[in-house]
Amino acid sequence: MPFHDPVPRPLLRRSVLSVPAINPRALAKAPALACDAVIFDLEDSVAPQMKEEARANLRALFKDRGPGDQEWIIRVNAADSAFFADDMQAVIDCGPDAVLLPKVGASEELQAAADALSGAGLSDLPLMAMMETTHGVLNAPAIARWGVAGKRLSAFVIGLNDLRRETGVLPDPQRTYLIPWLMQIVLVARAYGIDVIDSVSNDFRDLDAFGKECGQGRAMGFDGKMLIHPAQIAAANAHFSPSAAEIADAEATVAAFADPSAAGLNVVTVNGRMVERLHLEQAERLIARADLIQARKSKTE
Repeated sequence: MPFHDPVPRPLLRRSVLSVPAINPRALAKAPALACDAVIFDLEDSVAPQMKEEARANLRALFKDRGPGDQEWIIRVNAADSAFFADDMQAVIDCGPDAVLLPKVGASEELQAAADALSGAGLSDLPLMAMMETTHGVLNAPAIARWGVAGKRLSAFVIGLNDLRRETGVLPDPQRTYLIPWLMQIVLVARAYGIDVIDSVSNDFRDLDAFGKECGQGRAMGFDGKMLIHPAQIAAANAHFSPSAAEIADAEATVAAFADPSAAGLNVVTVNGRMVERLHLEQAERLIARADLIQARKSKTE
């Protein structure tokens, strides 16, 4: 089996680039890109008659994989499709870092993937769920409960193209009528301790609009964004990274609680603001994330 780092789910999923498994040039370029994760897609971007060729491409790519910081994810076809069994065999052969299930509407679909992996001795391989159907949004709490109980689900990935198609919501740069559903999925993800990745932005040439959507996603609480083109990586990494001001504030919070005078205190003053001890853990996580980002940046420069 190719190299596979069994470290728990990564802290960084700022930029999650989707690459069609049928495109050899894109596959060859992906490992050198600055994105945090790559989704090698066997689903929508691969025509039915090209599925087997795409699986063969992935087997060749993963065979030559070396150690690296990118998370490699394979998106398979739906559990009820004619391609699912062959896709799962390709997953077993490749040994990715995670498997992404599309159009998840109920936990039974994730269970089918879990059963296939467990039967091959991959019971610890994380699963990710595309939240892109009306049933998926409605059943998000039950799906997350299943994932947490089995310690298998590591992330929700939003898919707005399919959700728009199902609901009839028209495209809108502000995503006005989609926000309630997006926030519902973010809330569920936070309640169950899993990552949540924002949907793709379809016009990869309009980087100004993409940057605004990244900013909106960050403000809504997303961990990162799914991308369709390498040109979007830099903006996603920037928007979903802590700012210098946020890092400085977190460091000040940690320092304030580390001061001997704060021993036993639940509230301290930081830069003229009252800060509770419950914010200390949040500050420590932000600093750890910033350190990881800096380490990744040093390796890619």
